[in-house]
Amino acid sequence: MFTGLIETVGEVVRAEGRADALRLAVDLGPAAEGVRPGDSINLSGVCQTVAAIQGRVAEFDAVAETLARTTLGQWKPGSRVNIERSLRPADRLGGHFVTGHVDAAGRVVENRQGDGGWWLRVEACPERSRRTPRELFSEIAPKGSIAVDGVSLTVVEADAPVFSVALIPTTLRETTLGGLKSGDHVNLETDLLAKYVRRALAAGQPADDRRLLETLRQAGFLD
Repeated sequence: MFTGLIETVGEVVRAEGRADALRLAVDLGPAAEGVRPGDSINLSGVCQTVAAIQGRVAEFDAVAETLARTTLGQWKPGSRVNIERSLRPADRLGGHFVTGHVDAAGRVVENRQGDGGWWLRVEACPERSRRTPRELFSEIAPKGSIAVDGVSLTVVEADAPVFSVALIPTTLRETTLGGLKSGDHVNLETDLLAKYVRRALAAGQPADDRRLLETLRQAGFLD
């Protein structure tokens, strides 16, 4: 489990194809401290297990499913990667609960400074997901949370298949998001709470739950 608050930006050192997998070597920078084989690391939104580590460089095995559903297959030596170590029970939760299980890939529509700040607009890519934009956007709501390349962000607008978020100077400076260009692909993970709400609704709700559903609507989790 992660928070979506990026610790540092690392760099891909090696990317080697191995059968149906990709062996990645990533320089974790200062986030390498205390990391051991078997630990979970969030790499630009994708939870990966440390296979080996020497100094600051950790190695990971990305399997075929991960390569098909995320941007990892596009990484090469020199690619910059958002890094976050897993959440410890005593840590502050400054972002939101992020699992590192990517729901879909997105395509950057716009990333620029505009009225009132810096705006990032992203379009869901159905060809890189098992879910349609309609299904995905049932879990994306204005004022709700979303992880873009592992970064916890607040949704400003959500009109399928495009949503927008505002980027603050710290995010632009401390993550890879400021360098994104139109057409770039990013990893998307919707809010964990929204997933459970959607599943509960799909299963059907008894009359006693109407008050709960109304509370969720008022809070902005439901349309």
